[in-house]
This record gives sequence, C-alpha cells and structure tokens, in this order.
Amino acid sequence: MHGVVFAQDWNTDLDVAKRKAAASNKTILLVFTGSDWCMPCMYMEKEIWPSEEFKAAADKNWVLLRADFLQKKGIPEPVNVNDIKMILAERYNRDGFFPYFVMLDKNGRVIKKNGYEDLETPQEYVSLFKEMSK
Repeated sequence: MHGVVFAQDWNTDLDVAKRKAAASNKTILLVFTGSDWCMPCMYMEKEIWPSEEFKAAADKNWVLLRADFLQKKGIPEPVNVNDIKMILAERYNRDGFFPYFVMLDKNGRVIKKNGYEDLETPQEYVSLFKEMSK
C-alpha cells in the first residue's frame, strides 16, 4: 500500500447521492460506464478514477454516482426495469452512450451532459467535470 488510499465513494442510488449532495452542497457527477467491455470506460477505471488528481477534485466538488452496465464476457445482463441502473439510464442516458457523464444538481436535475471525449490525463477530466459543474 502506498500512502493514503481514498476509498472512492461511488454511489449507485440516486436518492442517496441527492441526500449527500444536499448535505455537502455539491453537485452530482453521474457516470455511465461499462467497466468490463467498453475500452474508454476500462481506461478510466484504470487511469482516471484512481488518480490522486481526480480523487482530490471529487472529494471537494462532487458526489459520485455510477451506473455500471457489465457484460460479463459479452452477455449483457438481463434487463430488469426496476434495476436502479435502468432507471438512471431511462432518465439520463436514453441513447445508451458509454462512457457518458451527467452533472446533476442536488435535486437530480441536469446541469450538463457530456459524451466521451478523447482526453488522456486526470487533469483534463477534472477540468471537463469542473466546466460541467458551472
């Protein structure tokens, strides 16, 4: 273990994220990902989310919410309309883009949406997300 490891606090429930955002006066960064099949998503899992830059910025600015659509070796999960991820997708990502970023206010209203951009560094993503928060 090197130094301090922030346990990344990814929420999966919008209501929990909204409560945390209201309590901390932060915006909600909702990430749609396919962490076991989508190449850019896998890159972000490895390089962006664990980076010190992202963790420090997230800690200060955002409540993190994620909808991870796994394929488990190419077989999509059975669709369950009551699945919290499906509800998030229905509300915020109808076109099924991956990765896809949605900045929400503490009430779950969209501030800004952004599809994948070919960014390389944690700093570039932090700048993008800060820009989206405005």
